[in-house]
Amino acid sequence: MIVYINLSSTLTPVQNYSSPMVNLQSSPMDASPLSDSDSLAPRKRLFGRERPIHAVLGGGKVADVLLSRDTRIFAAILFGSAAIWLLYKVVQYNVVTLFCQLFTATMLVIFIWPTVAEFFNWGSVSMTSKLQWRAAQHPSLGESLHWRQVETTSDLELHTQLKELIPEKHGRLNKLKSKHGKVELGNITVEMVVGGMSGLTGLLCETSLIDPEEGILFRGLSISECQKLLPAAKPDGEPLPEGLLWLLLTEKVPSNEQVDSLSKELRRRATIPDHVYQTINALPVNAHPMTQFATGVMALQVQSEFQKVYEKGIHKSKYWEHTYEDSLNLIAQIPVVAAYIYRRIYKNGHVIPMDDSLDYAGNFAHMLGFDNPEMLEFMRLYVTIHSDHEGGNVSAHTGHIVASALSDPYLSFAAALNGLAGPLHGMVNQEVLVWIKSVVDECGEDVSKENLEDFVWKTLNGGKIVPGFGHEVLRKTDPRYTCLREFALKHLPDDPLFKLVSDLYEVVPPILLELGKIKNPWPDIDAHSGVLLNHYGLTEAQYYPVIFGVSRAIGICSQIVWDRALGLPLERPRSVTIEWLENYCKKPAQD
Repeated sequence: MIVYINLSSTLTPVQNYSSPMVNLQSSPMDASPLSDSDSLAPRKRLFGRERPIHAVLGGGKVADVLLSRDTRIFAAILFGSAAIWLLYKVVQYNVVTLFCQLFTATMLVIFIWPTVAEFFNWGSVSMTSKLQWRAAQHPSLGESLHWRQVETTSDLELHTQLKELIPEKHGRLNKLKSKHGKVELGNITVEMVVGGMSGLTGLLCETSLIDPEEGILFRGLSISECQKLLPAAKPDGEPLPEGLLWLLLTEKVPSNEQVDSLSKELRRRATIPDHVYQTINALPVNAHPMTQFATGVMALQVQSEFQKVYEKGIHKSKYWEHTYEDSLNLIAQIPVVAAYIYRRIYKNGHVIPMDDSLDYAGNFAHMLGFDNPEMLEFMRLYVTIHSDHEGGNVSAHTGHIVASALSDPYLSFAAALNGLAGPLHGMVNQEVLVWIKSVVDECGEDVSKENLEDFVWKTLNGGKIVPGFGHEVLRKTDPRYTCLREFALKHLPDDPLFKLVSDLYEVVPPILLELGKIKNPWPDIDAHSGVLLNHYGLTEAQYYPVIFGVSRAIGICSQIVWDRALGLPLERPRSVTIEWLENYCKKPAQD
């Protein structure tokens, strides 16, 4: 990031910031990202004088060390002592004159050192994020700041890998169309048409694939392989979502350094304009969290780079680059918006600012108000395994079809969120927890398997479903469920609700098989995720689809980037009426 500053603007003193909690009545932007030491006063003094404006505005870890008074005094003494000894021994210089001259030089070192330190740290991520924050707080300063985004190391490397991969993929796709365009992939039946296109192969999705037996494969890697190969926040920890984002975009497993750089890049992009909070605040506090979430994403849309360049005119081969920019910005911003909504609804509007030392999912948990290391690890796992699930599910398909009209990622993802909000999609994990708690309310926590069977039959005979069981594509237990079960066995084996979920795993499938109306009676990921969230204190089940939405942004945005990179056309299948189907089905009999 290169920043041009017009210093003719007046920088007004900032409010004292001493608490990580900020009252919503002002704005979450009041939560300064300054470090604890910087938060003690708007402007620090060094030996009785104020720090220069660039020191007040920011500086990262390098400058923090170089600017410390002890460091500068130590450097001056060390430099002076070495110089005195060298000149006295080698040159035989007059000691008194030498001391006076070196004293003057030492004082210059003490006072010039901060400027040197800032020179080496001027382009740091924390520096630019604080400048952005100050600009948002002070319109007079904001009007004189002209931002020009330049790719950072991580962004450049990710962008470069993607750019190198696209021509090869594009060539393979063109070859498929030219040589095998007429190859049939299967027969379309009436049952498929009237049954939600279940079993119909009709979409191209590069990021992931569901194998009926193996489950979800992210660029060919299973859940367990991702856990082993993707970088983690700690040894033997859960994979970081940033690593999966890199994998989905580039087909390559990133290094620890690449993931760390991408994490910093996402933090740099996570600046939320104040109008977004104002838009959300215009809704009733008791509006459904998904309503507030989709509204917040729509409010972010005014920042869309794709829309701006499209209106000016741009070659279609460049669509993907601006879609990529929008996608990274959106992925970076939505955890902040989602956490704001949670704190607004459930925590009296006290907002927790981002922690620059944390990764993507860890920061999300932190901003929600959870700093338990186990919860941070669980959130990393949750976001990673929920991020993508091929292109046919409601949210991914919605994002794809809206983006096929060249709607930007903000508009497309907002539409996807509205699909995710449905009871048959993103709300299932919410309904699972509610149903499990109804079991506890009626039968108690120590319910026997016999009583549990009776309750399941009671649910089914009442015309309801047992939420969390069965999957449209999978023909075995969802590997994501297994992954969460292993996490629970490791971290919370004695949790009462986890034990109940384990019993349901044994009780429900045989009953569903006995009914004979379901191809896959095994549990999916929704049967487990809510119980884990509840265990760590996130008990507000109505908010669960929002967490799902934060996770799914990684997959949907990656898919949209590749849609534009491959030049996929507008999606426009043909529809027919019942009468048309009736007439079509009569033709073979007549023949």
